[in-house]
Amino acid sequence: MQNDTLHGLSPAQISTFISDGFIRIDDAFASKLAQDARAILWRAMGLSPEEPAGWTQPVIRLGMFTEQPFIAAANTPRLHAAYDALVGPGRWQAPAAMGTFPVRFPSADEPGDIGWHVEVSFGTNEPDFMQWRANVVSRGRALLMLFLFSDIGEDDAPTRIRIGSHRQIARQLLPHGEAGLTLRELAANGFAESVDCAETLATGPAGTVYLCHPFLVHSAQPHRGTTPRFLAQPPLLPTGPFGQDLPPSPVQVAIREACGLHF
Repeated sequence: MQNDTLHGLSPAQISTFISDGFIRIDDAFASKLAQDARAILWRAMGLSPEEPAGWTQPVIRLGMFTEQPFIAAANTPRLHAAYDALVGPGRWQAPAAMGTFPVRFPSADEPGDIGWHVEVSFGTNEPDFMQWRANVVSRGRALLMLFLFSDIGEDDAPTRIRIGSHRQIARQLLPHGEAGLTLRELAANGFAESVDCAETLATGPAGTVYLCHPFLVHSAQPHRGTTPRFLAQPPLLPTGPFGQDLPPSPVQVAIREACGLHF
């Protein structure tokens, strides 16, 4: 699903987000920004796009970056309009950094991080990542976002997405209230509730962005192509809790419809 306007999303796009858990925004940021960002990332890794002999690891994880190409990519008018449409005007923080970056390289080795998961968003002071938490009102996260900083085809380790899986996660979180569940608890059954969901791949040219529901189940995969893959997976942070005094955003509508409840 593409975004064809700078003035927000169409009703069809919003409906797709609610039902499927994500939308794809083409030309969300300029390819020149992606090129400039990749140059910074290559320097951060101490590697060169011209010297594949140095690409010895299947994945290198880089943190958050605040240089101008990253901030500009995250804050285009098209994306701001989409954030407004999905989260609500004034209910999200303009991204001030971009990351994290799991840079994936062509490799016959398994990267060791390809399990299905959801993003957890609070309790992040815990040293054990598996103890980080999510709850049914998505405390601490308004959206999961996938920014494609390189062209990504089917062989280039595109993120795997289970379509509509956010609905199962919402129902799983509902009985646990404000405390929610840890990632370890969410993953205890291997995300079996979503195993029957159809799958798709987050492919596209550099400048593509996937805006995803915070509960969307997704997974990395090995890189079987020829060109390193540059993708960022930042959160869109909320300005505060999703309150009952404002009209429900599509993020909230998706949760409510999945649970058959109002909150």
